[in-house]
Amino acid sequence: MTHTANVHPLVSPWGRFGLYSFFIDAPEPAVVDTGIASSPAEGMAPALEAIGRRIEDVRWILLTHGHIDHIGGAHALWELTGRRAQVVIHEADAPMLRSRRAHVEEYLAGRGRYLGDPRGEAKVTAATNAVISGEMEPTRLVRGGETISLGGGVTVSVHSVPGHTPGSVAYVLDGPRSAFVGDAVQVHGAANGFPGYTDPAAYRAGLEYLRDEIRPQHLYLGHPYRRADGTPYGVELDAEQAREAITQSLAAEGRVAAAACGCLQAGLQETESPYSPFARAAEELGYTGDPTLEPSPFFTSMHGYRAQHDQTL
Repeated sequence: MTHTANVHPLVSPWGRFGLYSFFIDAPEPAVVDTGIASSPAEGMAPALEAIGRRIEDVRWILLTHGHIDHIGGAHALWELTGRRAQVVIHEADAPMLRSRRAHVEEYLAGRGRYLGDPRGEAKVTAATNAVISGEMEPTRLVRGGETISLGGGVTVSVHSVPGHTPGSVAYVLDGPRSAFVGDAVQVHGAANGFPGYTDPAAYRAGLEYLRDEIRPQHLYLGHPYRRADGTPYGVELDAEQAREAITQSLAAEGRVAAAACGCLQAGLQETESPYSPFARAAEELGYTGDPTLEPSPFFTSMHGYRAQHDQTL
């Protein structure tokens, strides 16, 4: 007889963001994503105790991607399980789990090139030291296509959906088709009001794969992403909401792509605008958010289109 695995969202507050992890209540319990360093002890443990579960019993730590608000609590959670839980991440994002410095290098190579903050490197270094509980080697590397058994006939399939990061994955509870996608479905962005991804073509392909191949009946998001009118989705979406969120994500990427490509074709211009050298794209999109607020999705995505454009030259 196959065990029915219930899913419980676990929230940890952090600044402007609500950090969401998910507990899969299977014979070998799993937690999808881990928030920041304080999340396991201050958020997960009491939430699990409230539903009669123990954090010490978690046997799988499934990481959707390598950003600090998703892997920051991984080492701390692993310690709380007596180092018995298996820690899973895509091989492309594994460096972010192994090294705090990898997050700084990502900043310097991407959005940091446009922010013009002389203290940017120091700020990102301080943030990684504060919110990443420890550097560690993952127990298991995945590439997509693997199946993980949580016992009792409960299985999770791993699907590569790169774009937000090179190693973004969706974990899908087989049977109920419940998909945990981290930040792979951005809709119109979260707190910063702009969708963020490092590889636009891969991001779009990942969304199409979710829509056409996975067709989730339940979609679990890493943050309360927003609709076009600014109202947030929750983080637990039913089948109809999942289709809508994916469709809106594709539409948003299309609009951003048109603006970014137009800006690049016209030639980038350095100005006094905080959106420089992509001020034309920001104006066309009507984007008035603060592009300097981390994680700076405006510049992350614009840099992605720039890299894509340069590859075609």
